[in-house]
Amino acid sequence: MSPAPALHTLSAVLVVGDVARAIGFYVEKLGCIECFRVGDPPHFAAVEREALVLNLMPASRAPAALGQAQLHVMVSGLDALHAEIAGRGVAIEVTPTDFDYGLREFSLRDPDGNRITFAEELRV
Repeated sequence: MSPAPALHTLSAVLVVGDVARAIGFYVEKLGCIECFRVGDPPHFAAVEREALVLNLMPASRAPAALGQAQLHVMVSGLDALHAEIAGRGVAIEVTPTDFDYGLREFSLRDPDGNRITFAEELRV
């Protein structure tokens, strides 16, 4: 009998204006590590931080999608993560806020306008 199916990682594709600049932002500002890059200058790359994997694709391949992504990442230690990221000089679009749907969240945008929201379940 085969094991039950299980989901392990989400790998999203973000369309960015400049892959090298995006690598720098995600590594230096959000604490990701670079997994790989293709080309010099890079025309595709991937970065990750724990279970979050982001593939960085240039806008030349999907111009209408530039800056249109919205990611919602569930975390633990939201306030510490906020302090870490804000401490690296990232502009926070929505500061940590408790919402009536049971989550505490903060949001930011990458240099291309893609929105990333980090969220943690509120303890009742």
